[in-house]
Amino acid sequence: MIHTGARDLAITPDVLKRLHRIAQEAAGDAGQWKRVENEIVELRQGRAPVIRFRPVSVADTPAAVEELCTLYRHATTQDEVSRIVAVGALVLDFLCIHPFRDGNGRVARLLTLLALYHHGYEVGRYVSLERLVEESKDDYYESLRRSSEGWHDGRHDLLPWLNYFLGVIRRAYREFEERTGQVKTPRGAKTALVAAAVEGFRGDFTLAQLERACPGVSRDMVRRVLRDFQRAGRVVCLGRGPGASWRRKGTTSSKG
Repeated sequence: MIHTGARDLAITPDVLKRLHRIAQEAAGDAGQWKRVENEIVELRQGRAPVIRFRPVSVADTPAAVEELCTLYRHATTQDEVSRIVAVGALVLDFLCIHPFRDGNGRVARLLTLLALYHHGYEVGRYVSLERLVEESKDDYYESLRRSSEGWHDGRHDLLPWLNYFLGVIRRAYREFEERTGQVKTPRGAKTALVAAAVEGFRGDFTLAQLERACPGVSRDMVRRVLRDFQRAGRVVCLGRGPGASWRRKGTTSSKG
């Protein structure tokens, strides 16, 4: 169990090793980086195993984990990146590195809880995120497969994984609300969902497209967040009226 003090616990290689010791307490290599090469293999009944992904090599694992933690720390100290998007990217990169011989999935779930706690998303205390992942295993593996393609070359697409990751968190909050009958989504959660949707557009987008990408968020809320982003210089409006196109700062038109 991750206690309240976890909010003050930065994500470092040593912390990842500590999580692995928790997840693999009885294993002889608990808390140690992998010593043999590993592969992500798909086992299909009646068919030969298929290698779905080759993680980072044994020799490169320590440096890759160090870089992972550094990039995450930088991302969470800048206003340009939504915190919950940064957490989703952190977990994807961890799974692609696959730094341990076994137990990487369990460590990824603990890492998710810890990183979410850092930013005030504590629904994992009351609703099992691991259960929700288990209940959607096919979607989990498919989103991971799609977002890991081209990962080694930096050409991967975060969006399939991010959509799945945010969907799990959203389902957790909905289940929590149903249980209590009175607890509302925590302050900032819907803003984070809108921010994640904006980040997902590679080119121009309209208000209607943004609304469709944010199920469960009211039109007024989407417009309010979009105006806040405009004032902060994060997006620009390219026209007038409800049908006007918008563009995230730093991107180019998808029509070019």
